[in-house]
Amino acid sequence: MVKVGLTGGIGSGKSEVSRLLASYGAVIVDADKIAREVVEPGTPGLAAVVEEFGSDVLAPDGTLDRPKLGAIVFSDPEKLKVLNAIVHPLVGARSAELEASAGPDAVVIHDVPLLTENGLAPLYDKVVVIDAAPQTQLDRLLRLRGMSEDEAKSRMAAQATREQRLAIADLVIDNDGPLEALEPQVREVWERLRDA
Repeated sequence: MVKVGLTGGIGSGKSEVSRLLASYGAVIVDADKIAREVVEPGTPGLAAVVEEFGSDVLAPDGTLDRPKLGAIVFSDPEKLKVLNAIVHPLVGARSAELEASAGPDAVVIHDVPLLTENGLAPLYDKVVVIDAAPQTQLDRLLRLRGMSEDEAKSRMAAQATREQRLAIADLVIDNDGPLEALEPQVREVWERLRDA
């Protein structure tokens, strides 16, 4: 088994690269997706969040009201630590389950947006960084995600710099160009990971 950390700044194209890698046979462990799953209605994760932050963080349908919780935790670093202390162990446990269920010859791709920021590179056999120029990221966030320029720049500034991400990379995928230029690079990275 080869354990790979996949990361890149917001708007760099992680979703598309993950999709391509999955189509080649990689096992994808998506930290963001798991973070949503562990706080779905009926889970111990959601119960712990409600116990800590109150039922005001629930939407009328019983799901987690993410914007409301975000407003609480992103304005108070201590509350964010409390939330992370609830969610991160659950995400880690679920990620480990998914990895363990992969076969011994599997290439397991851990899609981790904040891999660089959280110093997680040593956990992986290889780190793949999807690289795009800040102007490209900004353009994608404005055009494809409908963010305001201020929101996009704020999100980008909250992440590691391009240089910090590249410093931990074993393999780099340049996603500054059009979509059709991406697939051959991802295919080449896949072949290198299969041979690792």
